[in-house]
Amino acid sequence: MAQERAGAGMRKFGHGLRLIGISVVAGVVAAGIALPAVAAAGLGAQSAADDFQSLPDDFKTPALSQASTILDAQGGTIATVYDRDRTVVPADQISPLVKTALVDIEDNRFYEHGAIDLKGVLRALDKNASSGTTAQGASTLTQQYVKNVFVDEAGDDPQKVQEAQRQTVGRKIQELKYAIKLEETLSKDQILTNYLNITFFGEKAYGIESAARRYFGVHAKDLTLPQAAMLAGLEQSPTNYDPVVNPTAAKDRRDTVLRKMAEYGHITKEQAQQAIATPLGLNVQAPQQGCILAKQGEGFFCDYVRKVVLTDPAFGKSAAERQAVWKRGGLQIHTTLDPKAQAALYTSVTGHVNAGDQAATAMSIVEPGTGKILAMGQSRPYGVDDKQHQTQINYNATKAMGGGLGFPTGSTFKPIVAAAALESGLTPAQSYTTDYSIPWPAMKDCSGAKFPSSGQVHNDSPTLTGQFTMKTAMAQSVNTYFAKLEADTGLCNVAQMTNKLGITEQAGGEKLQVVPSMTLGSNDLTPLAMAGVYAAFAAHGTYCAPTALTSVTGPDGKQLAVPQANCSSVMSADTADTVTAMLKGVVDDGTGKMAGLTGRDSAGKTGTTNESRQVWFVGYTPEMAGATVVSDTDNPKPLDGQKIGGKVIDQAFGGTLAGPIWRDAMDGALDGTRAGTFPSVQLP
Repeated sequence: MAQERAGAGMRKFGHGLRLIGISVVAGVVAAGIALPAVAAAGLGAQSAADDFQSLPDDFKTPALSQASTILDAQGGTIATVYDRDRTVVPADQISPLVKTALVDIEDNRFYEHGAIDLKGVLRALDKNASSGTTAQGASTLTQQYVKNVFVDEAGDDPQKVQEAQRQTVGRKIQELKYAIKLEETLSKDQILTNYLNITFFGEKAYGIESAARRYFGVHAKDLTLPQAAMLAGLEQSPTNYDPVVNPTAAKDRRDTVLRKMAEYGHITKEQAQQAIATPLGLNVQAPQQGCILAKQGEGFFCDYVRKVVLTDPAFGKSAAERQAVWKRGGLQIHTTLDPKAQAALYTSVTGHVNAGDQAATAMSIVEPGTGKILAMGQSRPYGVDDKQHQTQINYNATKAMGGGLGFPTGSTFKPIVAAAALESGLTPAQSYTTDYSIPWPAMKDCSGAKFPSSGQVHNDSPTLTGQFTMKTAMAQSVNTYFAKLEADTGLCNVAQMTNKLGITEQAGGEKLQVVPSMTLGSNDLTPLAMAGVYAAFAAHGTYCAPTALTSVTGPDGKQLAVPQANCSSVMSADTADTVTAMLKGVVDDGTGKMAGLTGRDSAGKTGTTNESRQVWFVGYTPEMAGATVVSDTDNPKPLDGQKIGGKVIDQAFGGTLAGPIWRDAMDGALDGTRAGTFPSVQLP
């Protein structure tokens, strides 16, 4: 009897708890809001109302992180890159089946209630009070969406994610406040669409479009009933219901969703049974993203584009702002890369130098007059697998742009000295009688400090002696001539011309060394920088900074500003065309003869550094300028005697090793292009 009275007392106590909980909710509703069941845990109505009203009313639908696409000049996809694999799709691109399935399994009264489902709250209160637990919640889809926003904003920080998921009274109040705001400003279908776009579905898939493609290889609009039901059930616990790892649990959960859809009359029992009888039917697609998946050696250019977005002020004043633009994604990045030129360059660099060779080659092609980077590549593939000789160092670019420390340019620097000399008033007729080896002429730097006349400068061959004009010295690459020309031009004038041509520092970020040996190419520079320099000669003295982007569209469809080439005249057309005439002689009957193109005008300069550690050929036609270097990339050793491209190189020279690489790449890149001509300039 006592036990019966005790049991009756406990039942009355339970009823009392339920009444208290209902009273709390009713009291808060009277204050203009409603609280979820956790209010029964001791939160007073007035306190809840005060906390609610103190929250800022500024919740905004966030811009979701999604995939960006990098496209070549013809609209072909180079790579898809993302911080999170998500493609935001509008409501009409999502199957109605998945919307219905989600509502039926998560919040079947979604279209009937507001931000809070009072019936659901009371039901949860009753069940939880009866059981003495908090087993059943009462969050609506709108509240769950708000929570997902907090989780998404937490990013990959585990502590922030945990905080966003904490089921505290304060968090519930916050979710409710913003849920009410959303219900006031968005339609139910918009809220549901946002929910499906933000939700994580496991296997690195964010949003319904990525999930549909990941698990079934279809678009979200094409999901079938069984597929839609599986994804709707999966979002509650992507780990436990992962169909790849736990197919049985995933199917059980899917079938539960199907039964709910039939229970609420959105499909027939026959349709439900038919769908339940079908297997999961997975067609799992591996995530396809990143520069490593780019073809034709485009991975390095792809990574260069990423660096542009992360470093150029056009995408944000601070590094944090630019990082946010990249991480948010949703960008359509249209680039300058010409697929034909890229294919030709890739075929040439990989055909002449093997990936596993000790030496590597790199080449960039730039369009004169625009600065557009048409092609970029190297003999080693892009990646992180040392066994496959892969690297992520872009030998074409500076260290700041994902490259290395650059390479001494050798005699390919001499045309810059010639341009400075002509701009200073010297003429192509300037002649010097010189020996094989001479003391370095005395020079001054830009501050007026003197370099003492010490040490010797010598030519590559003892036979290079006698009298030379600028043309003959250029064709035969006479070091002693250019040492004297540099001295008469003025070292500071040479440095200033170098700066005008876009070279203000070395590839590793070090200060440009304004020293007598500049004329011999002692500074470490990149193929991309040198291609840009020679493009200015082809463009009759107009220098354009090499650029990779033509346009960028943001996730909202608006155009973003992109870096400009900032083209400007840096020398007279007469100077540029005179340098071109001299460099044409280099490929006609000078050191670059093996690099000459058939059937079209071409000009260029060879370069070979001390002990043949690097060899270069930099050249151009009226349509394209390209720079090629061959070098051992790790503690460079002499190329003489190395096996390169399956052949042992007895003596490495720019004209014989780098020149043919440049020639084959340019031949292919220009195939089918009408041949332009250089201006006719008479040289003494």
